[in-house]
Amino acid sequence: MQADIAEFGDWLAVPSVLLLWFAVLVRSRSALNSPRQRGLWLAVATAAAAMTLNLPSVIAFAERDADLVHVVGLVRNLIGVLSAGAVLYFVCGTTTGRKWQLASSGATVVLLGSMLALDVVAPPHGRHGIPPVGDPVPPLSYWLTLMFAHLLANTVCVFVCWRYSRRAENPGLAAGLRLFGLGTALVGLFWVGYLLKALFGTAWQLPYLPLLMNMHGVLRAGAVLLPTFYLLRRTVADMSAAWQLWPLWRDLVQSVPQVALHRPRATRWVELLWPPLPRDLLVYRKVIETRDAILMLGEYVAPGTHDLARSHLRSIGRAATEASAGPPSQAAVLACVIREARRAAAAGLPRQSPSFSAPVMGGSDLDDERRFLLDVAHAYRSPVTAGFRPSL
Repeated sequence: MQADIAEFGDWLAVPSVLLLWFAVLVRSRSALNSPRQRGLWLAVATAAAAMTLNLPSVIAFAERDADLVHVVGLVRNLIGVLSAGAVLYFVCGTTTGRKWQLASSGATVVLLGSMLALDVVAPPHGRHGIPPVGDPVPPLSYWLTLMFAHLLANTVCVFVCWRYSRRAENPGLAAGLRLFGLGTALVGLFWVGYLLKALFGTAWQLPYLPLLMNMHGVLRAGAVLLPTFYLLRRTVADMSAAWQLWPLWRDLVQSVPQVALHRPRATRWVELLWPPLPRDLLVYRKVIETRDAILMLGEYVAPGTHDLARSHLRSIGRAATEASAGPPSQAAVLACVIREARRAAAAGLPRQSPSFSAPVMGGSDLDDERRFLLDVAHAYRSPVTAGFRPSL
């Protein structure tokens, strides 16, 4: 069992590093444009760099030269301290303010200088590490400084992530904080494991440590990528909504062209792939223009059309089930009325008193109205509503 866990932890090294670099690249633009995200992005980027220098293939390459393996080990540990400092900088910026951010930056510089000095005064050495058997290289003071930096930053980060995730009203923010906090807790346990080895010589925990480190990379990458995932999910939902609304919207703007900000494209595919306005506004415009067109067509609805539509739908329902059917949905009734209003407008019939209002179309909330209009669009394509002909 222990050997399997150790093998899986070693295998996970490359996927976790690749996932971290992918998260760094994906979030680089938004992080660099947002001062509040820079510390978090820097923490993940430096963690990815340190873990890259710890890959077996990188270490094997460095071991061809004694000086190179020393430089790789030292740089890896210095980048690790910089990553811990970036975590502390991010946490201070989120919870306290500029004063503590400057203090964390100063502490990071002091720790980096201390490690460089301890490495210089240490006896000549090559690869940095705490072997299962034997003394740490460089000496213990170097490693205690490194572990202090990591454990301090990780403890504060886990506390803050847990505390603020419980208060966050945004589910995405709460999930991101929990993922980042859990990843930080795992890397904290990683350093506790090495602290036990350095101080007391215990080695039973060493096979589990690679898994802790690499799972920390996966979780931190997931936390950084979570906003991108939510954005992608929203984009897919918007494209699906725009696709479903398009037939109803196209027919309505043909009847009432003045409501459309842009002329309809030739097909739905063209509309989605080359939208005439920013993609994040596409569904918003579709909902607004559909609503406005329905309100304007309400002036062509003759009195009693709503009751005739309900009767038509109820009779179709009874015929389909051979039993007593329930009342037709408001969306299906409105779809029938829209078809009749379009025919009346196309025939040039006189206008009537307006028969639609905002509550009829799902209320004043945009999300509720969108859901309602999607139901209307679905009913509008139904053969049942296409067969509604009260004027014949």
